[in-house]
Amino acid sequence: MLNGIDARVTPDLMDCMMRMGHGDELVVADANFPSTNHAASTLFGQVIELPGFSAPEAISLITNLLPLDPFVDACALRMEIDDEPETLGEVHREAFEIIEAAMPEGAATGSIERQDFYVRASQAFGVVATTEARPFGCFILRKGVIF
Repeated sequence: MLNGIDARVTPDLMDCMMRMGHGDELVVADANFPSTNHAASTLFGQVIELPGFSAPEAISLITNLLPLDPFVDACALRMEIDDEPETLGEVHREAFEIIEAAMPEGAATGSIERQDFYVRASQAFGVVATTEARPFGCFILRKGVIF
């Protein structure tokens, strides 16, 4: 245990976030996402399990420690719903509420088509697997700097 660190932060999650640098990306994946497959090609190399967490709960845990990047078009991306790219699902609204509260001034959120999300996820620093059951409940968070 460490003072000031939420006890739900796993050693693997802490290790991954500590190793990330400015501009590195962390995927928060729902239960349907092929997390192990994509995590194998990331720099961290293995999936970070957060069983019992929804995607918004995991994002809240992560953004309490991980600064978001205001120097890009989007510090956080959501996976778009197939054939409905402008539609925000309940999971998206909940997650963006948390992300927007954690964003530094000048930061923004965005979206990415599902197949493009898969490609980008394979190039991320790490993948966090949640047990989020709502479809398209996948996100990419981009690490910023401490001000």
